[in-house]
Amino acid sequence: MSAPSPVGAERGAGARSLPGRTVEAVPATADADPANGTDAPPATNAPEELPPAAAHGAPAAPAGHEALAAPASDGAPAAPATQPLTVPADGVPPVTATPDELDAVVAALRASGGPIAVDAERASGFRYGQSAYLVQLRRAGAGTVLLDPVPLDDLTALAEVVNPAEWVLHAADQDLPCLRELGLTPAALFDTELASRLLGSERVGLAAVIAENLGYALAKEHSAADWSTRPLPESWLRYAALDVELLLELRDVLTARLEQAGKLEWALEEFEHVRTAPPAEPRVDPWRRTAGLQNVRSPRGLAVAREVWLAREDLARRRDRSPGRVLPAAAIVAAAQAQPSSVEELVKVREFGGKGTRRHAAYWQAAVSRALALPESELPPRRAPHAPGELPPPRSWAERNPEAAERLDVVRASVRALAEENALPQENLLSPRVQRRLAWEVKPRPSTGHVTDRLLALGARQWQVGVVAEPLTQALRTV
Repeated sequence: MSAPSPVGAERGAGARSLPGRTVEAVPATADADPANGTDAPPATNAPEELPPAAAHGAPAAPAGHEALAAPASDGAPAAPATQPLTVPADGVPPVTATPDELDAVVAALRASGGPIAVDAERASGFRYGQSAYLVQLRRAGAGTVLLDPVPLDDLTALAEVVNPAEWVLHAADQDLPCLRELGLTPAALFDTELASRLLGSERVGLAAVIAENLGYALAKEHSAADWSTRPLPESWLRYAALDVELLLELRDVLTARLEQAGKLEWALEEFEHVRTAPPAEPRVDPWRRTAGLQNVRSPRGLAVAREVWLAREDLARRRDRSPGRVLPAAAIVAAAQAQPSSVEELVKVREFGGKGTRRHAAYWQAAVSRALALPESELPPRRAPHAPGELPPPRSWAERNPEAAERLDVVRASVRALAEENALPQENLLSPRVQRRLAWEVKPRPSTGHVTDRLLALGARQWQVGVVAEPLTQALRTV
C-alpha cells in the first residue's frame, strides 16, 4: 500500500478506481469543454473559482464507467465514454515554496520509487523568456508536488533525487528547457505526446490522449494563464495538479500499445533524441519574423523595423514583460511604414496613440531616428540572409537545382507512402529538414549504404533509417 502523500490533502468523497489508484469523477464545469479536450484561455489573470460543490464531495462516477475500456484488437483502447476529471484524487496539495517544505518533499520523493510525472507552467505571453513559474511532480508513494521555483534559490537537493529517475512528460521538448534552467534534467524520458504520434493518434494534446487511452475528460482551461501571478488561484493549482495526475498510468497504457504495435524501440530512440537534443541555434535576423513585416518594402523601412524591434527586446528584457505586451507587432510595422522624424509625428501614428505607447514615445522615436540616420550601406537587404549552411527555399529549387527539386519530389512521395504504411505522421518518420537535405546532397543513383550514411549524418535515428533507407534508395535510383 502506498504511503500517503506528505503534500496531499485528505481524499474527498465520490472517488472511483483505476488499476492501482483512485480518481475523483465530478460533473464538468462550464468554463471549458473537457470532452473535446480543447483549451479555453482565461479571460483574466484571476479566473473565477469552481463552485464548492464541484471541488468537494462530488458524486461518484456512474456505474459502468469505473474501469478502463478494454483495448481494441489493434491495441488502441476502445473509444470509452469520457468522464470529467476536475479534482485530484488526493486533493490539491499545498505549494512548496520554502526550504523546509522543499526538504519534506525531497524526503518523500527519495523514499518512493519509480518514474516521476513532470510538468511545468510558464508565463508565455506575459513575461520575457520561458522560465518555469510552477513545477509539478508526481511519484507513486509520494503523491503530487506543486513547487514554486521563484522563491527557492537552491534546488540541488531536489535535483539529486529527481535527475537520476525516468521522467514522464507530455510534449517534453516544451518543458525540458525551462526545467534545465533550474538544474533539473532527467536520466531517462517517456514523452506521452510523442508516443501518441508514433501510434498514429489524430489528436495528441494531453486532454485528447488521456480521453483516448484512459477515458477521462481533462479540463485545460488555464493553459494560457499568467503563471507568474502570486498567489496562484486555487482553480489554477487544481488544474496544475491534474496535469500530472494520470501521466504515470498513461505511460503504462502507451507502453503496452507501443509494444503491441512493434514501435516501443522506435519510441525509446525518439525519447532519447528529445532528452539529449542541444538548445536550438539562435535565429538569423529574428526581427524579420515580425507579423506583417511583408508589408514593409524598402530597406530603410526594414531598418526602422529592426531598430524598433531591438529597442522593444531591450525594454521587454529589462521590464520582464512579453515583447508583444511592451509594443505590438502592428506598431513596429506602422513605424517602419510611416518613418516619423519626430515624437510629434510618431504619436500621430494610430498604433502609437495609446497611453502606454505615448509614455515611451521618445524611446521609440530614438530607435526610429537611429534607423533613419544609417548610411545606405548599413541598411538590411530586402531578402533575409541565409544562415551558414542553410538551403535555399524549396520553391526556388526548380530554377537553381532542378535535379535536387526532382529528388525532393521523390523523397516526399516515398516518405508519405511509408508514413501511411506505418500509421504515423510523415514528420515523425523523417523530418522535413532531413528530407530536404537528403534530396539536396545525395549522389545520383545512390547505393543503400550512401543513403544510410547521409541519413545518419543528418540526424535520423536508427529506427527511421531502418524503415526508409532501402525504399528511398530504390526511389532515388529512378530519378
